[in-house]
Amino acid sequence: MDDDVEALKRIYDRFNARDIDGVLAVLAADVAWANGMDGGHVHGREAVREYWTRQWTMVSPHVEPVGFRRTADGALVAEVLQSVRDLEGKPLQGQAHGLKDRTVGHAFRLRDGKVARFDIPDAARGPD
Repeated sequence: MDDDVEALKRIYDRFNARDIDGVLAVLAADVAWANGMDGGHVHGREAVREYWTRQWTMVSPHVEPVGFRRTADGALVAEVLQSVRDLEGKPLQGQAHGLKDRTVGHAFRLRDGKVARFDIPDAARGPD
């Protein structure tokens, strides 16, 4: 589990640095990635790029993992402190999307050393 945890820590570090290519490099080509803003999932690396590019024009999220655990079905779950600010760094008010300051679980499924699926188990479900 240590190698997988280190890989996920690097993903969070690269996400927070807005290094899309650094994250996409460790995602499977057919990745299913949870859309925390609108619900459902986006599919494939380029869809993840588009999702984050859109997200970062609206808000400035920061995610900090504080713990990891493996579930009985093999997923690796990160407990994450999620902070979402406006583009000027101020706390959000009256947002219509699903991103909020809170502690959340992120569930990852890896295949051949790459993230094949990312879910936010406690997020509202939307269309896939």
